Amino acid sequence: MFATSLLARFMHAYEKGKEAMLIGYCDSDSSGSEDDMKSTSGYAFSLGSDFGEEQVGATPILCDNTSAIAITKNPVHHHKTRHINRRFHFIRDALQNGEIDLLYCKIEEQTAYIFTKALAMDRFEYLRRKLGVISAKHLEGSVEI
Repeated sequence: MFATSLLARFMHAYEKGKEAMLIGYCDSDSSGSEDDMKSTSGYAFSLGSDFGEEQVGATPILCDNTSAIAITKNPVHHHKTRHINRRFHFIRDALQNGEIDLLYCKIEEQTAYIFTKALAMDRFEYLRRKLGVISAKHLEGSVEI
């Protein structure tokens, strides 16, 4: 409720008439947990315009895994992926339907990296700023904390 209230205070500052574009970043640490070998996934989405605007075109999803992009874009049944159940190929279906566009993103610019890895402070702060998240110290005096 706090986040919604805070957002509502600044909604009047959004530019009207801009074309809406939802952009997504995705990352995974690939079996990063030594205890149970489970992966941690992270996603970040940004809407580059007003709420309620209609998006024209596919949503770009930025991924730093070239193998995942290749498997998704190539409809040929690979012998290395036969263990993947068909129901997990919904990304391929969304790509073929023009709902998303899966694009390569350099690891240095992978915003979702912040959700899946332990990072050095400078790298963490860079990705945090890229997400638009600022320290509460910068809000002193402008918002009740």
